[in-house]
Amino acid sequence: MASHRRPKQPTRARVTVLTATAAAAVALSAHGASAAPGGPGKDEVKAKVDALYEEAEQATEKANSAKERQEKLEKEISQLQDQVARGQEELNQLRNTLGSMASAQYRTGGMDQSVALFLSGDPETYLEKASTLEQLTGKQVEAVQRIQAKQRSLAQQRQEAAGKLADLDATRKELAEKKKASQDKLAEAQAQLNTLTAQERAQLKDDDSRASRGDGDRADLGNVKVSGRAGAALEAAKTKLGSAYVSGATGPSAFDCSGLTQWAYKQAGVSISRTTYTQQNDGTRIGRSELQPGDLVFFYSDIHHVGLYAGNGIVLHASNPRGGVKYESINNMPFQFGVRI
Repeated sequence: MASHRRPKQPTRARVTVLTATAAAAVALSAHGASAAPGGPGKDEVKAKVDALYEEAEQATEKANSAKERQEKLEKEISQLQDQVARGQEELNQLRNTLGSMASAQYRTGGMDQSVALFLSGDPETYLEKASTLEQLTGKQVEAVQRIQAKQRSLAQQRQEAAGKLADLDATRKELAEKKKASQDKLAEAQAQLNTLTAQERAQLKDDDSRASRGDGDRADLGNVKVSGRAGAALEAAKTKLGSAYVSGATGPSAFDCSGLTQWAYKQAGVSISRTTYTQQNDGTRIGRSELQPGDLVFFYSDIHHVGLYAGNGIVLHASNPRGGVKYESINNMPFQFGVRI
């Protein structure tokens, strides 16, 4: 009869190895795409994306500044062109007046040779001859001098317009470059996010949402009095919580950082400028200990980000394409100074 042996039991060491292997598998599974060999983890991707968002925002604010200069130049050029057109009409009228004087002389006894020479040539060259003026009547001298002054004025205006047109061309090129730089960084950031699983991307969004709600609760618990136009601006911005961040947007449904602050103060009846670089000069600069709800708060050494102080160490700002308009601790970014409008 065949003998029946009891199956050999695994040793304690083998059980320990199997248990550790199973635990590691569970841990890797919990991290989703980060379990892929050599693939970046969620936290690493988040750090890369946040850095790219900062670079994109730097380019965005420079693009906003270029756009503002472009609009200003276009307005100035239009005004100059109008002035030149009106000036040319005035010059033509002055010449017609002098021509009428000459015609009157001709009818009453012949045209003065000096007037005929003036009308047939260049007044600037002609007037250089002092003897010429002596041969003209008082009214003719006055008319010639007015023509001379108008010609100088027109030449200066045309030269100024030409310079501004050159500036406008350079500004348009800069605007296109900065827009492309911002778009390229945002595309790179999205490519990084696409390396994560849908579950991890949802988790990142949920983490941001929970952090923002917590920071909002802290701001509300600050019990700091909110009043005046700064308070009104903050209350307006609060109605945009959760709105999208879009480069160059100024509302009412999407914003970039300076677009939100400009829009919020506009709702409070106050006009402030468009970019972080100019908004920093729209009021009185203050330190962190002086901040009150509604004050502007600026971040980073090159001042490329701005938000509204919400109280109790919290900022309300248009953060980035992932976070949108949200609350966030002032300590999460390198604070530079505040500005009271």
